This record gives sequence, structure tokens and C-alpha cells, in this order.
Amino acid sequence: MKLSKKAPAKINLTLDVLGKRADGYHEVKMVMAQVDLADRLEFERRKDGKIVVQMSEGFLPEDHRNLAYQAAKLLKDKYQIAYGVSIFIHKNIPVAAGLAGGSSDAAATLRGVNELWEIGADTEELAEIGALIGSDVSFCVHGGTAIATGRGERIEHIDPPPSCWVILAKPPTGVSTGEIYRRIDAAKKRKEMTPAMVEAIRNGNYEQLCQSLSNALEEVTLPLYPEVGQIKARMLDSGVDAALMSGSGPTVFGLVDKESKVSRVYNALRGFCSQVYAVRLLNNRNA
Repeated sequence: MKLSKKAPAKINLTLDVLGKRADGYHEVKMVMAQVDLADRLEFERRKDGKIVVQMSEGFLPEDHRNLAYQAAKLLKDKYQIAYGVSIFIHKNIPVAAGLAGGSSDAAATLRGVNELWEIGADTEELAEIGALIGSDVSFCVHGGTAIATGRGERIEHIDPPPSCWVILAKPPTGVSTGEIYRRIDAAKKRKEMTPAMVEAIRNGNYEQLCQSLSNALEEVTLPLYPEVGQIKARMLDSGVDAALMSGSGPTVFGLVDKESKVSRVYNALRGFCSQVYAVRLLNNRNA
């Protein structure tokens, strides 16, 4: 038995850091949305009980450090499954980019292996298991657009944002999410932008959405990685309606509502960094 699943990237339209939690994580409130840049995962059931992960990118781990492996192992142990699975991951999402590529692969594995092994777990069960792997996995299990709270694992679905183009640009450096969160001043009072973003989306107001983009982690990442700020400035100079770093970085995204602007922005960035993508927001949740 074989099947395949897509694992879309996500961007943070807002990321508010509200403080430090007793468990060591940070309390956050954010709006996340998926875009149509995606990894593709292929699953095949094995009779020998083994979990085997292979990647199209040779420099990524294929053992227990891989989040897709962890997802399959959690399902196997929780539901006492005798079968194994072969997982092949075709990588399209940049690695260590703030786009939840690994988390989305884990989420796609939870959905795919649940189907492959005929477990019958519902989406909420899979999201709870996903939260054991990483803070973004619960959102990626559900997909679409959502408010995420807690450490990111509590998900409230909302309508998709107004339709627009998203230009993603990643400099040739990786950023450690853990390092960025360790460096942020969790006690600092910042204006929460998530309520304004939710209102903009509810009203279908693209201009208000652009004005409400916000990421508290920029104050840490941009001084550490000046090239991230340079990409953001170049995006704004090239005519995007708004630009923001996604997650802990280093990927920056720009929004444009007119297709005529897309090629101009894309070409301006391609001369500056090699990993540039012009994509759309996804307005549907994962099947």
C-alpha cells in the first residue's frame, strides 16, 4: 500500500511573545497561514516493522532526529502498530528557514501514516500527538489559517486572508529557533498585533492586513543576521505592499495584491539571494 501527502510551508502574519512559561517555553499568540510552497512525502507500508526515512536532500538527518521519523514512531508506539513504513521526502521548502518545513513534514507523516496503517485517529488526536514533536506541528496538521496560542499548539481556525501573492526570500544562512527565543527579552511589554490582524482578516481588508504584520522575533534576529534586514529593505524598495520575517527567520516574505508586481519584486530579489519563491496563500485546510 502506497500514498502521498503534501506538506505546505507556513508564514507568520503575526508573532506576539507574551512572556516566559513555567515549562521553559514562551507564551505566544500568532496568526499563521499556509502557502503553496510544499514538500511532497511518499509513504509505503512495510511488513518488517521498520521506519525508514529517505530525503531528496542528502545533508538532512534520516534517523530519529528527523521529525517525520518521530511522528511515525509516536503513532507506532501509541497505537501498537506491527507494520513499518518507508517515507521518502521530496524537499522544496528551504531548511532552517522559519517556514516550518520540518514541522509540516511531521504533520504530513501523521496524516499519511494514520491513513496508511488504517489507525482512524481524528485530526484533533493527530494534532495532540504533533504537539509532542514541536510547537508548529499542531497547526500544520490542521492547515489553513489559524490563531495559535500557548506555545503554539492551541489552534483556533479563522477565515483565510484576502487573496494575494507572497514572495519568499531566504538568505544562505540558517537560524536556530531555540537561540532566538533564548535571546528575546520575555519580560518586555510589546503591543499585541494579533487582534488587529484577526480583525483585518475578518473584514477582508488587505490594506489593514499589511499594516498589522508584526513579528516580535525580528528585534533579535535582525541585529544578529544583518542580511535579513537587507532583504526586507530590498523587498520594500522593490514595491511590495508589506514585508516581514517569518518565524525566527531568516526567510522574509513580501505581500503584493497585483500580479503585475510579482515579476519585478522576484527579479529584484533573485539578484540578491538565490532562494526566492513567488507563491499564493492557501485558503483551504488539509484534507
